[in-house]
Amino acid sequence: MTTTRWTAKDLPDLHGRRAIVTGANSGIGRVAASELARAGASVTLAVRDVTKGERAAAAMSGDVTVKVLDLASLSSVRSFAKDTTGPIDFLIDNAGIMATPEARTVDGFEMQFGTNHLGHFALTNLLLPQITERVVVVSSDLHRRGRIDLADLNWERRSYKAWDAYSQSKLANLLFVLELERRLIVAQSKVRAIAVHPGYAATNLQGHSKNPITNVGSAIANRLIAQSDTMGALPTLYATVADIPGGSYVGPNGFQHLRGYPSLNVPASQALDATTAARLWEMSEQLTDVHWPLGPATPST
Repeated sequence: MTTTRWTAKDLPDLHGRRAIVTGANSGIGRVAASELARAGASVTLAVRDVTKGERAAAAMSGDVTVKVLDLASLSSVRSFAKDTTGPIDFLIDNAGIMATPEARTVDGFEMQFGTNHLGHFALTNLLLPQITERVVVVSSDLHRRGRIDLADLNWERRSYKAWDAYSQSKLANLLFVLELERRLIVAQSKVRAIAVHPGYAATNLQGHSKNPITNVGSAIANRLIAQSDTMGALPTLYATVADIPGGSYVGPNGFQHLRGYPSLNVPASQALDATTAARLWEMSEQLTDVHWPLGPATPST
């Protein structure tokens, strides 16, 4: 399957397959869910706001259901996982927040790290015994400016900086995929973990800064630079069905990977740090009390 101008029209027939897409009531998650359903998949929109989710589902064709999931609450994550039975072919960890004012999740985590990373970490591990094909995690190329502070993951000692916190959470997404894929290989699982980024896509993520000048700048950039959410969803869709290696990083193929059609990208060096990835996994288990469900995490000797 070539990436040269791959679009949603290239999706295979997905009848009989099942997908869960988090944050699927808007933006690239909504587009991805809609296209998967159009191709025949049974799709669950896992959303915090059920009313918005049902409105989005009503505009989609095919087999689409809506279930409540608040990634900023581990109780909600556990309830969602408990109520989800049967095999899952594709789990798409799409939901996220970006550069929001300082806040805490229900469980006391920094909001961006808790939502973008820890919520999806817990959800994926709780559902992993049911997943049969693919885990797709939506990151961002802003991971390149990210740094993981293992001594202060939740911004309790540092002065909070919204964009730095976002970049850390997106780097955490990539390190999660790195360690998840390693563990899947050790477990001899057929499931592949793949990371994606949408490039600069115009979605409702932008515009939540405390700084009105930043919000105006984002609105202008959305009009002049950003590609559509339809194009922004292509890396997610491609990563869901393409025969590419686990651990891949998929994003647009255009200038600076801001726009274009899906292709294999190379993440920043800090996203390939296996030691940090393993340590972040351990700390994520401690913070969420959700653990690796598929047996030993290291090869037997």
